[in-house]
Amino acid sequence: MTSTQAEIDRSQLGTLSVLAWIGDPSEGHDIPYLLAYTLGDGPGGKEAGEAAARGLLEEIGLPIGDVVMDGTLKAATFPVKILLADHQIALTLPGLNATCTAPPEWVAAAHESGQAYFLFATRAWPEAVPGQPVSADVLQAFAGDEEVLTSSAHCVLTVQSLRG
Repeated sequence: MTSTQAEIDRSQLGTLSVLAWIGDPSEGHDIPYLLAYTLGDGPGGKEAGEAAARGLLEEIGLPIGDVVMDGTLKAATFPVKILLADHQIALTLPGLNATCTAPPEWVAAAHESGQAYFLFATRAWPEAVPGQPVSADVLQAFAGDEEVLTSSAHCVLTVQSLRG
């Protein structure tokens, strides 16, 4: 039996990172955002990593572009999950997991709304190395870039919690 869809080589993604932030509450933008991106450091380099990211999103059914999927409607079967335990966020996709520490304002906003806006960027972001701070200007330059936005998958997800 043959398959019409090639298997995605997840190793080409390289380092998968996630970054959490909220908008400016003074402007009514207290939405918790979670951005997943690769560093472009996979064995095939940046281009292969970006191709693998596009293939992964296609494989799991997340459209790239200006469509925002509502993953809260069928949260139990949606292929992307966010779990919040204390200030730790665990992002789970088929065959992939990534974690990050959420700032207190993200945790508060996520607990209040029960959801987060998730973006998976297909464009690599090698400058945003895990464990290193990212300034608001650098984040805005990447996450607000039209090319990044139109080449990303967008969805609203339920934030599952282990709150006691």
